[in-house]
Amino acid sequence: MDIDAITRSYRRWAPVYDGTFGRITRAGRRRAVAHVNARQGSLLEVGVGTGLSLPQYSPALSVTGIDFSHEMLAKAQAKVREEGLSHVKELRQMDARQLDFPDATFDTVVAMYLVSVVPEPERVVSEMARVCKPGGEVLILNHFARETGLLARIERGMAPLADQLGWHPDFPRDRVLGEPRLRIKSETSVPPLGLFTFLVLERV
Repeated sequence: MDIDAITRSYRRWAPVYDGTFGRITRAGRRRAVAHVNARQGSLLEVGVGTGLSLPQYSPALSVTGIDFSHEMLAKAQAKVREEGLSHVKELRQMDARQLDFPDATFDTVVAMYLVSVVPEPERVVSEMARVCKPGGEVLILNHFARETGLLARIERGMAPLADQLGWHPDFPRDRVLGEPRLRIKSETSVPPLGLFTFLVLERV
């Protein structure tokens, strides 16, 4: 996807995101956050958006969030101020393809509903692996394209509308599994209707 198209899309989505897509993705987000909260140390959320997950993270974690959209990030920053989220240490505007953090900075790196909306998703996953400590985890929650059936045909039919939708309906799972520093620990389908997949990847 073109970065300008993404910027325009999320400028449109920012005012209504929590009440629309945020509702649809609530169950998956809860699943990912529960996994994160069972861990310790430092967390980076790549594509923090409007900060829907920030109040749900354990106060014992040290949370950093980044997003490319100024409009989304402003809403996340407002949540932190209004709810007094002291475990959120930093929110920064940043391109996920070039994370401004040293190697092996975070114990856990999570991207929820992100990899199918960014240009160069392979580069984004590579950057997530780079900033994750060896032995840490990279978590990806996303929709991946079906290979067969009615949904697969619908996804392929919607694919030309990716720039207008703000995401790739026909995004293949293999595009996030080529990073040699990551190996799959688990893979779980999550609601609604198993449309999304939660991948737990170990940084080796």
